[in-house]
Amino acid sequence: MKSSLFKSLFALGTVMLACSCSDKPSSSDNGELGFVPCEDVRFLPNEGLVIFTDLSVTDINGQPAGIAVPVPGTTIVIIKDLAGNNLVDQFDLTDPARSKVIAGDPSQCASKVSTCEDARLFISNNKKYLVYPDLSVTDEGWSQVGTATVISGMTVSITDLAGNIMANNVDLASLQLIQGDGIRYTIYEPAYHLKDATGDYLVYLSTLVTDPKGVAIGYADFTTGIIKSADLTRTLTQGNITTQPILLPTSKCVDYVNLNAPSSSSVQPQPASSSSSAYVPPTQSSSSTPIIVSSSSVIKSSSSSTPKSSSSVIQSSSSSAPVNSGCPTIKTKGGASGSGWATRYWDCCKPHCSWPEHAGGNYSKQCTNKGKSENTNWGDGSVCSGGSQMTCTSQIPFTIDGCTDMAFAFAAVPAANGGSCGKCFQLTFDGTGKYSNDANIKKLKGKKLIIMATNVGGDVQQGQFDIMIPGGGVGMFNGCSSMGWGSQGEQYGGLLSECEKESNYKATKYKSCLTEKCNKSFSNDAEAKKGCLFLADWMGAAGNPNHNYVEVECPQVLKDKY
Repeated sequence: MKSSLFKSLFALGTVMLACSCSDKPSSSDNGELGFVPCEDVRFLPNEGLVIFTDLSVTDINGQPAGIAVPVPGTTIVIIKDLAGNNLVDQFDLTDPARSKVIAGDPSQCASKVSTCEDARLFISNNKKYLVYPDLSVTDEGWSQVGTATVISGMTVSITDLAGNIMANNVDLASLQLIQGDGIRYTIYEPAYHLKDATGDYLVYLSTLVTDPKGVAIGYADFTTGIIKSADLTRTLTQGNITTQPILLPTSKCVDYVNLNAPSSSSVQPQPASSSSSAYVPPTQSSSSTPIIVSSSSVIKSSSSSTPKSSSSVIQSSSSSAPVNSGCPTIKTKGGASGSGWATRYWDCCKPHCSWPEHAGGNYSKQCTNKGKSENTNWGDGSVCSGGSQMTCTSQIPFTIDGCTDMAFAFAAVPAANGGSCGKCFQLTFDGTGKYSNDANIKKLKGKKLIIMATNVGGDVQQGQFDIMIPGGGVGMFNGCSSMGWGSQGEQYGGLLSECEKESNYKATKYKSCLTEKCNKSFSNDAEAKKGCLFLADWMGAAGNPNHNYVEVECPQVLKDKY
């Protein structure tokens, strides 16, 4: 999500869960569950729920029940069901009166791990790795994370790609052998890999689901985890999709079809349907021919290829003069409204609304040359999937002289909303926060942020707007690695999240810390630095503020930059 602090909190909660299990698990406790977990889990007897280290939640039989959402800076989580409703309002992971740790059986993990080549299963800190005969080490999604170095015989040391020691004196002969199944996976973009007793699924953020050969077989609902058949008449399976391993173009066992290369593969894209759908239904192609998905469906914060409706496109008016000072008049429309919260990201990837199948002729800008040179080669791929196109740094958030309590920005909206390219919304901050009510958030009360949608996110929820702010966090894919910028902070939440942790969550220190980091990270890019400082100055270093929102007519100042 891309995305935002929401995912960073998941990561924080994972650490909390692993660290808070101070009570020694007992294998005798396993009888309370109807299944044997392959890792240590936290069991809530009164609620009949089980929390895993990835924060997924099941019932006592191991059936998906929801997810645990951590409260930052605490050991408290909120447990939600698969529809997003609260199952448990607050639960302290360290409270022995309400839960216990049940020991997992690592041998059970092997049944959940597969590979096309023989490999040894290595488990460390509740994470599963595969060590191959060539001494490469991958995660469950077969992406290389390190290497093994032979000490003597079958004993190795394992280091990550940066050369840091992950484990010393590992006897490979003592590790369980995972026999290769020979299955290879055809992907066109990064995809979640969900494999269970019902089948083997590749799930794209466009909601398209294919089999290992790349043939479209259905749709996924990221909220419920349900995968439906292509005609939507049958439920194929249900799972916590976003916690599954992600297959990347460079992963072992993966055959990547690069849609941006004119002759990269003998596999040719199928014609798109007239409704600009992100996939071609199986009835429109041979069952043996892979269905090519849109090359914009990158699994990252705030980027996917969910189809849009051209009727939602707001055409800019060249006859309207731009507003240079004073707040423009904002007119509401009869569209969407409600309450929610704001997150942040900047991943440098080509925006969702810069792809022909989504733009409906009203393209959001795209750039090359470190985000500075606009061009109209709309079919070119994103830097996040091997292409050349990226976000333009001109789409940083901004203010207008003489308009102090209103600002303007671009954002990602929920992928489930479909056709939101070019729509505008007014966010009015209410002085409270999604996860905190610190002084910085309270000072935002009454301020208005007018946003224009240029992107979508499969992890963006209803009411959530993921604001494009340099230094706001790169999310799943770092398209900013070629920008020549300094540190982008935490992967989810960026520089502000880094400041929050460094200051031990003392809000009075956020702004000065963030200002210093913005100046340092973007010292060679004045435009990006200005966008980063927007979070420190106009937003006062407020993280995840709540707001009320309403759809509005797009002001010319946003149209000019769209």
